[in-house]
Amino acid sequence: MNQSIAPPTYKVKKALDEGFHKQLRRGRIFRHSKHGTRLRKSTHSIVDGVPISKRPQHIQDRTSCGHWEGELISGKGNSHVATLVERYSRFAVLVRVNGKDTKSVVDALAKKATALPKGLWKSLTWDRGSELADHQSLASKTGADIYFFDPASPWQRGTNENTNRLLRQYFPKGTDLSIHSQADLEEVAKELNQRPRKVLGFSSPEDNLASSGALTT
Repeated sequence: MNQSIAPPTYKVKKALDEGFHKQLRRGRIFRHSKHGTRLRKSTHSIVDGVPISKRPQHIQDRTSCGHWEGELISGKGNSHVATLVERYSRFAVLVRVNGKDTKSVVDALAKKATALPKGLWKSLTWDRGSELADHQSLASKTGADIYFFDPASPWQRGTNENTNRLLRQYFPKGTDLSIHSQADLEEVAKELNQRPRKVLGFSSPEDNLASSGALTT
């Protein structure tokens, strides 16, 4: 007598019930692997960019202040905000930009960098997007060393990536970022910088930066 053969089973990606996902920090219906990679922008416009592999070890080790990670977050209508995070303290700075072209981004970053306390702007590691094609100009205006992350390597900019995820609570994807003034962005950054972090022993980025002595130099 023939035995019946059970049909094959398949793993189905489970979605949250409608509406529940809106209560989560990231608002996702599906869980995405943090080990996955995303397609990155073309790197052809970055000429003579210094790769992250050439970045000194003391920056990687977070032993001193003044070394930043940066990227643009994007919104509706080709709107963008530049996000900067200081590696030692996790202190965040948000910069309003008028466009994604390299002149707009470089000018906005240079203006913000030169307003920071002396000694707090030593290096910047950025995503390999065309918005920083004129990185030589940014280096000349601010005196910072500029490095670039490798393509399709989001783990290399983990500090900035984690901060951008927190920022999406304030600036959801698909919303118009151009409606936010620089004052609005500074209020959001202030709230984020005063939030205690487990990675900092439940100190805040603001307190961590202040205790480093970098703000008085």
